[in-house]
Amino acid sequence: MNLLFAASECAPFFKTGGLGDVMGALPKELAKNGNDVRVVLPFFVQKLDEETKNSLKDVVEFTVEVGWRKQHCGIKQLKRDKVTYYFIDNLFYFDRPNLYDYGDDGERFAFFQQAVIEMLEKIDFIPDVLHVNDWQTAMIPVLLKDKYSWIKKYRDIRTVLTIHNILFQGVYDPYTIGDWFNMGYGTVHEEGLKYGDKVCWLKGALYFSDLITTVSPTYAQEVQTPEFGYGLETHLQNNSYKLTGILNGIDYDTYNPETDTTIPHTFSKNDLSGKTKNKKILQEKVGLPVDEHIALMGIVTRLDEQKGVQLIIDSMEELLKHRHVQLVLLGTGKPYFEEAFRYFSEAYPEKFQAVIHFDSELAQLIYAGVDLFLMPSLFEPCGLSQLNSLRYGTLPIVHEVGGLADTIEPHNKWTGEGTGFSFYDFNVETMLQTIDSALTLYYEDPDGFNEVQKNAMSKDNSWKKSALEYIDQYKYIVY
Repeated sequence: MNLLFAASECAPFFKTGGLGDVMGALPKELAKNGNDVRVVLPFFVQKLDEETKNSLKDVVEFTVEVGWRKQHCGIKQLKRDKVTYYFIDNLFYFDRPNLYDYGDDGERFAFFQQAVIEMLEKIDFIPDVLHVNDWQTAMIPVLLKDKYSWIKKYRDIRTVLTIHNILFQGVYDPYTIGDWFNMGYGTVHEEGLKYGDKVCWLKGALYFSDLITTVSPTYAQEVQTPEFGYGLETHLQNNSYKLTGILNGIDYDTYNPETDTTIPHTFSKNDLSGKTKNKKILQEKVGLPVDEHIALMGIVTRLDEQKGVQLIIDSMEELLKHRHVQLVLLGTGKPYFEEAFRYFSEAYPEKFQAVIHFDSELAQLIYAGVDLFLMPSLFEPCGLSQLNSLRYGTLPIVHEVGGLADTIEPHNKWTGEGTGFSFYDFNVETMLQTIDSALTLYYEDPDGFNEVQKNAMSKDNSWKKSALEYIDQYKYIVY
């Protein structure tokens, strides 16, 4: 099949989170299966390394009308790992230090989405499936069925929307439909863009796309409830017949403890000595006492309520005062969370160190060096950190929601089965009890702990299985 992914980020070019990881891995896996796979992205010129920029080939230039604005659009191309990447070039919109969080984000991605559609004829590639991701590309299914429906070549294109995080929806004033898209109000109704007295791009895509996916089966169920749907639950229920959850994977070429060049010592499930060496290096690097026997717990996260950070903070005093454990945290986010963790670093320097900045190599060392990984997300569409942890023999402690519930099998102390530890009630007491279960296994039954590590490293969370599920879904809507 001819497959085109439209997204706002993609590893290794530029990413801020899980969407970037998925776009970096899923198209590559689909291309291995003989599909013609292409990805179209904004040309975030400041985020690309010089080598990549020099490898780009200019394909075509044209003008895109963003309402009354006539904007230049250049298409650049790169072929890598059997995937063709297109970068949509407009310096006014995309030559900026960050990917998002500008006052004109709506206009920027209105330009991008129209450029994606208008590019297709010009590069002579009409996909069987156009797969859009999150709010930044959610208007594409709407545009294809409304504004561009007169183009015969586009009429057979099937659209898939993947919701990576429903929290972000693309909600704007109705006048923007004309101001950014040159469209009338024919799509602004209850089974379209209308969202109270606003318009919502993500809601429009729920009705106008041919298939909706979320990044885990549990999350597909959760988003249909008021607790997790963030105002769109009724509309997801209305479209449940075309809603499915397909679990994210991770790139097993990149995340491989036996070949990973970013960690000091490689290791395997049959020989974990390299993991112990990484643990000592990590302790020394962050300023914790070097001790291979103490349980070392890692946290790599965005410092935000969604990630359960308040729960961690509320438990820190009890955890650090009364448990034989070390913690290392890596992340940035809300200033009051950053300050709280700095306080605990100063109050308990022998037991806790917080590194408040983004460092992808240190993140890898944490996955590869700690014994336990704490991830008590309030909600989690899929989560990739727990998958990385499993791959590196680090046992996750998670809140049973979304993809965390789908990917972590709780340890059974009677049979020894399981790949980590989990809790359902979202409170400090329950989380501490679960941490205590993990510490008990670590200290009182090292062989049992080692067996669970082997279980974790034996799990296949690569993209192979999920890619086949996507292909089945594509065939269903195309044929």
